[in-house]
Amino acid sequence: MRIWTFRLIAMFSCVAVACFCRSAGRTQEPVKSVEDSVFSGLVKPNEPGFAVLVRYGGRSGYQRTEGVTDLRSDAKITARTNFRLASFTKQFTAMAIMLLAHDGKLQYDDKLMKFYPEFPAYGKDITLRNLLNHTAGLPDYEDLMDAAEKSNGPTWSADKQIQDEEVLKLLMQEKRGKFAPGTSWSYSNSAYVVLGLIIAKVSGKPYCEFLHDRIFAPLKMNHTVVYQKGKNEVLNRAFGYTKDKESGQLKEADQSATSATLGDGGIYSNLEDLAKWDDALQNHTLLSEKEFQPALTAVKLNDGSQPNWPKEPNDDNLHPGKPVSYGFGWFLDPYEGRTRMWHTGSTMGFRTVIERFIGERGFSLIILCNRTDLDPEKLSLRVADLRFSIP
Repeated sequence: MRIWTFRLIAMFSCVAVACFCRSAGRTQEPVKSVEDSVFSGLVKPNEPGFAVLVRYGGRSGYQRTEGVTDLRSDAKITARTNFRLASFTKQFTAMAIMLLAHDGKLQYDDKLMKFYPEFPAYGKDITLRNLLNHTAGLPDYEDLMDAAEKSNGPTWSADKQIQDEEVLKLLMQEKRGKFAPGTSWSYSNSAYVVLGLIIAKVSGKPYCEFLHDRIFAPLKMNHTVVYQKGKNEVLNRAFGYTKDKESGQLKEADQSATSATLGDGGIYSNLEDLAKWDDALQNHTLLSEKEFQPALTAVKLNDGSQPNWPKEPNDDNLHPGKPVSYGFGWFLDPYEGRTRMWHTGSTMGFRTVIERFIGERGFSLIILCNRTDLDPEKLSLRVADLRFSIP
């Protein structure tokens, strides 16, 4: 009797294990095929390409790298290849400001003139909060560069790039901003250049050194750097490419006149290090959940209304005329009713995105591209659509 009982138990156990394995196989296979269906065949093996990481529940799940770092060496892109993050950088600049607030060295409602008393009158009511959430109304420094060059002739180039202090000087030469602080919203690279300068001024360290000491080193993001041409190097570096409209050929387009500014887009990083960044956000490693909450609080204008993207389309206007939700260094617009925090990056030769969907079925997705004919934001949302459609 005992022998038969044992045999029955063993038989049912084997059946259960087999069923579990088949069930697990059914669960895992769609997830893999979902992402492969989005990223397969996007680029040829000998072309500039991309690196993708998808993390589920704080753990890395799907990773794919395709293409080469540059057409001169044909080195393959790997998880350690460093891409220029472009505006993806802004979340690190915002974190640095928040760490200084944690240290008691500044407050979000401090006025810009506390740090730069000589700033023109149009900046007297601009606060750090305005700079962080794009409601400061600072003029766009690229527009100011264009105006200056029309008056004075060619000044900046890929070889003679504009520096942060020069951006500040251009802003100080103006008599008015785009709008009164807090009355409208306009994505502002100028604001994040100024924030980078404030980080250096308040901390007593260069922007790159403060970020290394307070963010990259503690998180062991050992290969992430704030790149400054002539001052440091980027190891395992991807170079940017753009497709020529006439020939269809991919041509190196890695540096421009504005590639040297720091707080708005100067960081290079890779999948391995950005997985650690995602962990830190998940686990509140650098700031407590309460201290980080301002970054996840959507901006309201002075009259309490939700802002919109400007109506006039331009390179920094992702969704003209539509409502926008932004915190400190993060877009917060939900997608298909799902809570998320996200940011794109776009600059000469590079396109990047980080998407962090929050909740029971949440996941994080990072896409880094060293070519401009790929749209990582659209690719990430295709993954989201397919993943959330799985029962």
